Amino acid sequence: MASPRPAPPRAPARRALRSAALAAARGACRAAGLLSADARMLPGFLIVGAQRSGTTSLFKALVQHGNVIAPPLRKGVHYFDVGYHRTLGWYRSHFPLLRTAERVRRRTGAPALTGESSPYYLFHPLAAERIAATLPQARLLVAVRDPVQRAYSAHAHERARGFETEPFERALDLEPERLAGAQRPGADPSALPAALAHAHRHHAYLARGRYAEQLERLEKAVGRDRILVVDSGDFFTDPRPVFAAVERFLGLPPANGVAFERHNARPRSPMPERLRARLDAYFAPHDERLAAWLGRTPSWRR
Repeated sequence: MASPRPAPPRAPARRALRSAALAAARGACRAAGLLSADARMLPGFLIVGAQRSGTTSLFKALVQHGNVIAPPLRKGVHYFDVGYHRTLGWYRSHFPLLRTAERVRRRTGAPALTGESSPYYLFHPLAAERIAATLPQARLLVAVRDPVQRAYSAHAHERARGFETEPFERALDLEPERLAGAQRPGADPSALPAALAHAHRHHAYLARGRYAEQLERLEKAVGRDRILVVDSGDFFTDPRPVFAAVERFLGLPPANGVAFERHNARPRSPMPERLRARLDAYFAPHDERLAAWLGRTPSWRR
């Protein structure tokens, strides 16, 4: 009598098997990348932030360009914020081979670029100096969004990931206390006690929306000509001219057939008007400072 077929694995077991297989595949790719690190590209561009401001959508559009080669493992390496204790070879191992770039150049007649998107770079107090020292030619893209909506979206994101337990308004009230000591000039948040490091990365709902002070720090480190600010309100409303400006900034030929889509949106209930008014007033002077830096009014203040 034939043995009965084993029952198919249940959904959690299937997910665990897929996760294990994916981890094994990534481990093999990482090992191969380390062995061939010297034969790999370094990024020509970085999307450095801001978190929850359309960075994934911008990155997904860029890697559709025929002269942009996506990193093989993941879009964000986080070397210049939480991974800087590792070697440059480790960082380089995440990117495509130089021979791949040469094939693209021969096919298209224009140089190939690779890059990554790590939105904590903009907010991390030491990332700009590290980028300047390590990638002196790379160009930096900064996506900005209505900071009120950015804060609300970030809170939903951190709650979904299990990094936040407080409701939104309570988290806003707690932010000064949570971040106290984590924003000292020259301090590396990654080297702080675990609770402070966690709060700096996951609980900075107001501080991350003060864009001008972060752009000023970035400009001081790398120079204004290496920074392009992408207003996500404009990008999602009419993406083609915004993307064309990104292409010109990166020295890329115009691309055809790029599909512009929203990625990583999270459903959430509407923000109470009272809270919206409170945050709008809080960010008003910071938005004025941003407008002065940009030389134009950001989309959410027009």
